[in-house]
Amino acid sequence: MVVVLFGVSVLMFGILMSFSPERRAAAFVRSPQQVKEIPNIVKKYGLDRPFYVQYVNWVKEISKGNFGYSVVASSPTLDAIVKYLPTTVELNLFSMPIIITLGIWLGTIAGIHRDTFIDHTTRIAAIIGWSLPTFLFALILLMIFYSQFQLFPPEIISDHIDDFISNNPDRFTRYTGMYVIDGLLNRNPEVVLDALKHLVLPVATQVTVVIAILVRVMRSSMLEEISKDYIITAKAKGVDAHTIHHKHAKKNALLPAVTVAGWLVALSIEGSVTVEFIFNRAGLGLLLVKAATQLDIPVVLAISLLLGLVYVVANLIIDILYAVIDPRIRLT
Repeated sequence: MVVVLFGVSVLMFGILMSFSPERRAAAFVRSPQQVKEIPNIVKKYGLDRPFYVQYVNWVKEISKGNFGYSVVASSPTLDAIVKYLPTTVELNLFSMPIIITLGIWLGTIAGIHRDTFIDHTTRIAAIIGWSLPTFLFALILLMIFYSQFQLFPPEIISDHIDDFISNNPDRFTRYTGMYVIDGLLNRNPEVVLDALKHLVLPVATQVTVVIAILVRVMRSSMLEEISKDYIITAKAKGVDAHTIHHKHAKKNALLPAVTVAGWLVALSIEGSVTVEFIFNRAGLGLLLVKAATQLDIPVVLAISLLLGLVYVVANLIIDILYAVIDPRIRLT
């Protein structure tokens, strides 16, 4: 884990070195007032010194929680990430369980019923979903369900709900920054329903685009398992089809699907950029787009490190699940 994060940080800092010392000094600024002190910051942190010296200084600042000042968010970078992260987490909290459960189920059914109507329909839908650009599908959903029928609006929450939360801190407490969960904790069904209404189209977009690869991997894995000798032997002994497919074949077919599912969890957080931008959801994706277009280096570096951490944790969880699914695998 440490090695991967070290590699990501070195790579990102290497890219950062292509900017002038004055531009890189932004990564060490903590407040708007310090912008006037850029020349002093360049000297203080040795931004005109060799690469390794600058890298060590940068790591020291990060270890203190100083990721620099974000011009885009008009706040320290760490505060900006804490503010925008819950929106991204909430989106993936609803989309990923659907992607994993539905993807594995559809892939299993398609593999069991090979070359049937169910199989062909599932494969065609998966190909269309994977081939369709995320932004195009999102815009189509917006035109149909919001522009035409006024059912599912963009953004995170309705204005009147946002005003109620802002003006009544004694009646609504922000525990997590996620409106659905906070609404449940505050026992406010109106906030919960409104937040869910705003989540429908973003979740539908993410599920449709991301689920395709998991369906195809699970189908291929099921077909491979069904053709193995132990399955043929079980059929010859008269074991019922449900037991063969769901107890034996599916369990062994899950290993490749778990690998892809873990990768998709990490990828979906990164892939939230398009979804959040189209639906105007103030999450990490939208923050990253604004930071990249305005060369807000501290934000780009911080989010890159966060994504690297997500990938590392996802791979760690995958390794643990391997041992759970297949007892023959041992963690060392």
